[in-house]
Amino acid sequence: MENLKAKQIVLEQIKDCEARLINAFKVNDLLVFDELLHDDLLFNLPNGQTITKVMDMESHCSGNLVISSMAASEQVIRVMDDHAVVCVTIDMTGSYLNQLIDEKFRYQRIWKLVGTNWKIIAGSCIELKG
Repeated sequence: MENLKAKQIVLEQIKDCEARLINAFKVNDLLVFDELLHDDLLFNLPNGQTITKVMDMESHCSGNLVISSMAASEQVIRVMDDHAVVCVTIDMTGSYLNQLIDEKFRYQRIWKLVGTNWKIIAGSCIELKG
């Protein structure tokens, strides 16, 4: 019973982190990105490129990525001790390098408890067609 209660607490913490991340995308909050992304993050983009935290932060700092709207759905979270895996569908509109974005993506993020804070250590994203 104690283990189930602990998992439920972690599940709520991860849901909160995910909500903060989505909001950070919407308002381009670099402080929240810096807080939630692990310094050694590796993330695979839909084109196969692997980026780091520094590269991800640069895309937000540059203004090349502009999010008009972003909505999450179909979220699945699995908790394993000090790790959590999140799979979520994101509907996104905006632009990247002046190219319009109006797409649906499926993200996978791996969160790890570092000290007392949850950080994304890895992730990937694929474009959903149709």
